[in-house]
Amino acid sequence: MKKFFTWFFALLLVLAIGGAFFYLYKKSQSKPTVYKTEMAEIADITKKTVATGSIVPRREVEVKPKVTGVLAELYVEPGKKVKQGDPLGKIAIIADAMQVNQAESGVRTTQIAFENAKRELARNEALFKQGVVADAELQRYRTEFALRKQELATAGSSLQLVKEGATRGQSKTSTLIVTATTDGTVIDVPVKEGFSVIQANNFNPGTTVAVIADMEDIIFQGRVDEAEVAKIKEGMKLSIKVGAIEKDMLEGKLEYISPKGKEIDGAIQFEIKAKVVAKPGVQIRANYSANADIVLDEKKQVLAIREALVQYKDEKPFVEVETAPQTFDKRDVKLGLSDGIKVEVLSGVTKTDKIKIPDNAGPAGAMGGGKGGGKGGKPPAKK
Repeated sequence: MKKFFTWFFALLLVLAIGGAFFYLYKKSQSKPTVYKTEMAEIADITKKTVATGSIVPRREVEVKPKVTGVLAELYVEPGKKVKQGDPLGKIAIIADAMQVNQAESGVRTTQIAFENAKRELARNEALFKQGVVADAELQRYRTEFALRKQELATAGSSLQLVKEGATRGQSKTSTLIVTATTDGTVIDVPVKEGFSVIQANNFNPGTTVAVIADMEDIIFQGRVDEAEVAKIKEGMKLSIKVGAIEKDMLEGKLEYISPKGKEIDGAIQFEIKAKVVAKPGVQIRANYSANADIVLDEKKQVLAIREALVQYKDEKPFVEVETAPQTFDKRDVKLGLSDGIKVEVLSGVTKTDKIKIPDNAGPAGAMGGGKGGGKGGKPPAKK
């Protein structure tokens, strides 16, 4: 009985070792790789670059007051349409004490001179009637009186200007009333009633009472990178996507490319401007952020494949076409326009050919739907 158990355990050990070796052998056998395929399609290919920017009016006008003072009344608010000459606000003059004192002193001085000239004229007129003074001498006193009278009137006007901002012989609307200088829509009113305002002078640009813009004439103002600016030119069409407008795309036409770039965030960028064609029913507001697709080149209804399907050898493109189940033949192709996802095929494959999907090409699917063009879409770098 003891010998029986010995042989039994020895048999179990042999079977266990054999089973382990068989399991390891089966596990080491790799499964055959099954490649999926795609077919070429007829598609539109558009090569474009993207510019970031905003929607702004072509012309904005900042309205400044003509006098310094306090904004006593405000007649407009953002969004109101105005015409040239419409009142926007009224300025109340806050007289400077020193200027008032100087003006009043000037009035008193000229008043003394005027009274003296008046007395001299009256005395010489009496002497002229007596035949004591010649006519030429009398005319000199009359001229002196007229000059002093004019000086007194000027001094009085100066005092009134300092105190009120206008004279009696001048319309107050020309200085105290801030008026629109152009037709358009008020897009900003940066001041409120009671704010102190300053007129434009050699040392100060002045306080802006309102900003008026023509919202019927808007443009896209953006920037493009220096690597793309050489590819664009005036007259190109733009498709403009406004962030605040989800459904509608606006169209534009490139009008201006800056001849000088500016360094922004460490990169040289060039300013561009494009006229925006407004759509009926779509309200555009100033300073909407937007992205513009600038079409560099496009082809309609051409034979195309995913660029990830293209492989390279010695910088020559090729694809692998299925000739039998899981049997592929390398075929050189001639490529045309590419948008980075799909590429035009000029020769090498047909619409019915089944093209092998390389391991690095991402999942099969409609062009533009698969992830990752991978290395298969670009030629290898030179060493």
